[in-house]
Amino acid sequence: MEKFSKIIAPVIMATMVLAGCAEAATASDNSKVESAVSGELTGIAAEGVQIVLSDEGITVDGEAISEKETDAVHADTDIIYYEEGKGELYGEGDKDDEHSKKEADKHTVVTITKPGTYTVSGSLSYGQIAVDLGEDAEEAETAVVNLVLNGVNINCDVASGIVVLNAYECGDDDEDNAMPTVDTSAAGFNLILAKDSVNIINGSHVAKIYKDDTTKEDVENDKAKKKYKFDGAINSLVSFNIDAQENGKLTVNADNEGISSALHMTINGGEIVINSSDDAINTSEDNVSVLTINDGVVICDSGLGEEGDGIDSNGYITMNGGYVIACANAKSMDSGVDSDLGIYTNGGTLLASGNMYDEIEKDSEQLFMVLNFREKITEDEHIMVTDEEDTPIFAFSAVNDYTVAAYSSPELAEGTYHLYKVSSVTGDLKGSIYTNITDYTDAVQLQTSGGFMMGGPGMGGGRGPMPGGDVPAMADGERPRMPDGERPEGGKDFRGSQMQGEATTEFEFSWESYQFGGISEK
Repeated sequence: MEKFSKIIAPVIMATMVLAGCAEAATASDNSKVESAVSGELTGIAAEGVQIVLSDEGITVDGEAISEKETDAVHADTDIIYYEEGKGELYGEGDKDDEHSKKEADKHTVVTITKPGTYTVSGSLSYGQIAVDLGEDAEEAETAVVNLVLNGVNINCDVASGIVVLNAYECGDDDEDNAMPTVDTSAAGFNLILAKDSVNIINGSHVAKIYKDDTTKEDVENDKAKKKYKFDGAINSLVSFNIDAQENGKLTVNADNEGISSALHMTINGGEIVINSSDDAINTSEDNVSVLTINDGVVICDSGLGEEGDGIDSNGYITMNGGYVIACANAKSMDSGVDSDLGIYTNGGTLLASGNMYDEIEKDSEQLFMVLNFREKITEDEHIMVTDEEDTPIFAFSAVNDYTVAAYSSPELAEGTYHLYKVSSVTGDLKGSIYTNITDYTDAVQLQTSGGFMMGGPGMGGGRGPMPGGDVPAMADGERPRMPDGERPEGGKDFRGSQMQGEATTEFEFSWESYQFGGISEK
């Protein structure tokens, strides 16, 4: 990624793009894809095979786990990892990707080899759950595993905490058939968060390992073929769904990517927090993959490393519902949401912040707003947006420093909006977004280079100043509005900070020092 280290002039330019359409190219009647397991997941946590994890011993349906590879669930001491000291014919990893055999041998792999529903609870200090239904599973529609997490805490230091190697692939990887909508209801893997469960996956990654017959010429000519490569703390080589019962929660802490799919991924529910050192969510098949978000709360913080998008798809991103906060790495020119083929906001609430804007499609079904700042906004600063009458609509902070923010919500309507920096906000807070604002302090309008509002045909622009300082008194139930005629001679310049390169703080990833949980309420 290109890095910037120059100081930007202390004047801010904020441009807002509001766009929508009458009928989107991605119009979809499936506002929420039905669960691949059961419509509402009722009672699913009590079904199937019960796996209880423990450092003292793992049980399967109350019995000690088998070590026979022919059994549906068995313990394996061999974990796929990037081994140190193997040389250039082994793979593309560097020193940071390597692990010793001693490190790897600490880990126990719980391998699932038969289709079915498996409910997992308990903890492993060093371990992994692997799904491997065999090399022929990709073509077998019945090769489906439903993995229910019901109070799981897994730490894996050398590879993914959960990895899916072989299961049914419901998707099509042909570029000629790529579209922004895809039905993954028949996917071979379903990750399900049980009712009221709190689950934590701490995972690493496996750099690209070459096939065994790789030659020096293959490497020199960039023709070495991949045997293994797992980027995410949760990593699936087939398309998969994430579903949840009521209050099902998942936190993913990753030293590389957070949750990764080799083809498609659909999120249908859950409260998911991802803290990663690269992309928090990634679907990686070039010009094909579709990441679909239909429901759930998804909070992505990609700030643990040196780069990373909040959410990245090498194909499409389609958001039909849910509540998403996606924050890119503050040190790199990455986006809150990044897609190679197109981003569609058809429903739900999205706040994406980063240092690059990857365009949201103007034929999305839902309006969206883009704020492009000339200076970097720091993570502890609050930005507030008001309507034409200066009534606050929403406000937000982020978990990263950023220069670009994109926002989409069902509450957005065509009209003129104004932008302010405020010291504090009182209102309904979800994640880091405030709505139903009843109070705020020290409002300072951010100057622009001209019209603040741009949009579709017939939509006007304009800018309305707003005085700083105290909020006017309000009658019960009213939201704050500025008194008629109270207009200062101009807004104040926003004093920003340096772009990345010179004023950043490095963070060394470690499970012990990192505080799990993600975004803190301001």
